Amino acid sequence: MKFTIGRFDAATKTVPVTFEADGKMHTRDVNAVLTESGKHDRAATEARVNEVAAGVAHKFALGLLGNSVGEEQA
Repeated sequence: MKFTIGRFDAATKTVPVTFEADGKMHTRDVNAVLTESGKHDRAATEARVNEVAAGVAHKFALGLLGNSVGEEQA
């Protein structure tokens, strides 16, 4: 599973993530991890995205998520 994390959105406290595997692609926002002072913790957010990726991979395998790379998502 390959994923690309976009720029942190301070207003929504999320990062856009595009997941790709086996010719399938899915994009969604993932809640960012913040430090106690409210700053974006990039390393912890990447760890969270890794956890989300496991669920996305499972849904890809079941055919519940993922368009072929190059197709628009609904």
